[in-house]
Amino acid sequence: MFIQERHQRILQELNEYGKVTVKSLAGTYNVTEDCIRKDLRILENEGRLKRTYGGAILSQDYPLQRDVIDRRMIHVEEKKVIADKAASMIREGETIFLDISTTNIMLAQRLVEQRKRLYVVSNMIDILQVLASGNTITAVGTGGTMYRTINGFMGIAAAAAIGQYSFDQAFIGSCGIDITDSTITTLGAEDGLTKKAAIDASRHKYVVMESEKFYYNECYKFAHFDDVNGIISDRLPNQEIQKALKSAGVELV
Repeated sequence: MFIQERHQRILQELNEYGKVTVKSLAGTYNVTEDCIRKDLRILENEGRLKRTYGGAILSQDYPLQRDVIDRRMIHVEEKKVIADKAASMIREGETIFLDISTTNIMLAQRLVEQRKRLYVVSNMIDILQVLASGNTITAVGTGGTMYRTINGFMGIAAAAAIGQYSFDQAFIGSCGIDITDSTITTLGAEDGLTKKAAIDASRHKYVVMESEKFYYNECYKFAHFDDVNGIISDRLPNQEIQKALKSAGVELV
């Protein structure tokens, strides 16, 4: 088998399962583990994957759209599934937090349609605008430093405002998880600080994210698996990730 062909098959397996190990690849292709490590190093240098202890996961350079405007029309059907699941979990009279997330924009729309009487705090202007269109929801913005690319508030001031509340439930956006150290990630410290404040202020906390984000991570780790009650997604991840989440007590919704 040519090296290029082996590389292509490694990437195919990685895309299917989200993770590969040096030992299993060496057995599959009947080559030494050192040979596989070299393959993974080459593919990492090309930006195709991220090496981990004993193997590799999909590249951290997954092309996430940073701007909210860009992300709103991506994976729309998946986000609808997640929003419907989350809306069914919210009860009349609750106080909830909706984090910066294009999925949470759809969740806000569902809540308005359902005409539930709720007290909703958010740091995202798009969400507050949606909530304001209904007459059964009290919508409150956090304030703080405004970030144009996400059309919302992040940082110390936003986190301080969030910390004054006691939420029944919080629905937190994420850029992916890192299975190697059981962490949940986002793009930067300002967003991470704000998300952590919401987690700390909530009795029940759920991450909302499309299923493909189970196989990617970003640069800032704002929580560990055992900091949240569950992850709401459009479909389940592979068995290895399910097992890791279950062992940390994380419910998959």
